[in-house]
Amino acid sequence: MFASSSARREIALRIAGDIVLSRNVGEAMRLWRERFGLTQAQVAKKMKVSPSVISDYESGRRRSPGAHVIRRYVLALIDLDEERGSRVTSTLSRLFSGSEMLRDAIIDMKEFNQPVTIHSFCKYINAKLLTCRSLSHQPILGYTLVDGLKVLLNVPAYDYLRLYGHTTQRAAIFTNVSKGRSPIVAIKSMQAGAGGIRPSLVVLHGPSEETIDPIAVKVAEREHLPLAILGDISLEELIAHLRSLKL
Repeated sequence: MFASSSARREIALRIAGDIVLSRNVGEAMRLWRERFGLTQAQVAKKMKVSPSVISDYESGRRRSPGAHVIRRYVLALIDLDEERGSRVTSTLSRLFSGSEMLRDAIIDMKEFNQPVTIHSFCKYINAKLLTCRSLSHQPILGYTLVDGLKVLLNVPAYDYLRLYGHTTQRAAIFTNVSKGRSPIVAIKSMQAGAGGIRPSLVVLHGPSEETIDPIAVKVAEREHLPLAILGDISLEELIAHLRSLKL
């Protein structure tokens, strides 16, 4: 059985379920490990196996693991995270308590164990800051990557605050965006109903400097909200960049 904590058990069951139901079990294992910011060697040591065993499972070189191996793997991820302050599990707990539509809209989420400036974060993911450059020295402590269209059409307003995970001092990254007005207007409306709470940085994946809605830029400037756009990069490349951040 999983640990007795109901929150821990819920997280473990959801992760294990996601792995088991995945079309590619090994890839799902790797993606969860990367989401926890762990190396194969760290997980292997916790499971008391060699790193090559983890590598073989994740790459598909070894036959798909059974329920017992997946259980141990998931518990290793959770145990290691708890040893580091439960940064990932605390975020997942908040996320899993939200609606199904919210979980479907969130593509990735991560808490950093040390702050990074807006300038450094944008530079790392090759995003261009369009507004509030004077605030580029301010720190962020995590990011949330969401499907902008799903958030706009499906996520209930009462679930919006859960997008921030463990802290609002983070980058809110919207993909599946054409011009960018809707995410900015949504954030403005959200903060009006939540006591001024908003992300430290908004990044739009989709529009270029030529196609971004000038109203979105103007609203961000008036709200003193740092707004950045990403270059020509696929969603898969963006996720890989984000998960490789060693923070």
